[in-house]
Amino acid sequence: MSAVDPASVDALDARILRLLLEQPRTSVREYARTLGIARGTLQARLDRLERDGVITGSGPYLSPAALGHPVLAFIHIEVTQGHLDDVGDALAAVPEIIEAFSITGGGDLLTRVVARDNEHLEDVIQRLIRLPGVVRTRTEMALRERVAYRVLPLVDEIGRAAAARARRPL
Repeated sequence: MSAVDPASVDALDARILRLLLEQPRTSVREYARTLGIARGTLQARLDRLERDGVITGSGPYLSPAALGHPVLAFIHIEVTQGHLDDVGDALAAVPEIIEAFSITGGGDLLTRVVARDNEHLEDVIQRLIRLPGVVRTRTEMALRERVAYRVLPLVDEIGRAAAARARRPL
């Protein structure tokens, strides 16, 4: 998916996105009323934002800790050249891996892994080490979340920039 031109997200889009983030369980009709726009206008914008890949899903967002997996670790995986896709595909079969990214720097892949406890985490690491194409792993344990996943500050900044663009004389 290609990046969306930030100029294509205008101030109204930013207001819509903010409302979706702040009140995710509200109806489209109520969103339109709150924003003071027609329901059809809102739906057309939502459809465009989804089509453009700005909106990529809608909850629920689950807590691995509440599901019995309170241990969070980031595992860097170094892969034999030419095996990145194979290892990446194999990671999808490991349920404790909740995210995986190709990266630059120290390693080839970065995974976000959850576990029931440290022993379970070690079992997951051993499973990863045995994957064909994995050279080595390096694990970093998360101690405390300092900033939870968020996009609202980014949406607000994009909205401010869009409003400033709209105020500029032509």
